[in-house]
Amino acid sequence: MFTGLVTDIGKVMTAEDRNGLRRFRVVSNYPVSDLSMGASIMHSGVCLTVVDFGAGKDGSWFEVEAVPETLSKTNLGELSAGDRLNLELSLKLGSELGGHFVFGHVDGLGEIVSIQDEGQSHRVRIRPPAALARFFATKGSVAVDGVSLTVAEALDNGDFEVAVIPHTWQVTTLGQMQVGRKVNLEVDMLARYVARMVGVDAPRQGPAG
Repeated sequence: MFTGLVTDIGKVMTAEDRNGLRRFRVVSNYPVSDLSMGASIMHSGVCLTVVDFGAGKDGSWFEVEAVPETLSKTNLGELSAGDRLNLELSLKLGSELGGHFVFGHVDGLGEIVSIQDEGQSHRVRIRPPAALARFFATKGSVAVDGVSLTVAEALDNGDFEVAVIPHTWQVTTLGQMQVGRKVNLEVDMLARYVARMVGVDAPRQGPAG
């Protein structure tokens, strides 16, 4: 489990296909003492497991693997050497929860529709897949490429907008966003359960008998 508060920006050193998996080597500023085999690290919204690691020049390196399903349903499939991604170590008991509960399970890819400057901040409009639009509500939470954000406005056409403060713009990959780019979206778990409780997302039942 995570908070959506990015703690480092990692850089992809290599991306290799091995036995049906894609293995990424990522360098980070995390001390090697913060890493362990089997640990969970969120990569731009996707929870992946550390399968190898070691000390680096200014921090550490580690390797993670992604299955074809993950590559096809997230923007990790587009990563190559040199690309950057938001990193967050898994939440520990007793840690401060400053964002919202994020699970690292991407629900779908959204598309950046527009980016507007609002003084020093930025207002970003995102178009989610149609099946996810009902989960976004004004003042609700969303994880965009692993970053916990508040929905500034949910629009009638299904789009939603987020307002990104200068600090977040600078210390995450959100500052690299461009119109047309695909971003990983994770719906707030509370919204998911409310939808199920009121029947909006209830499973359809077949005919009786």
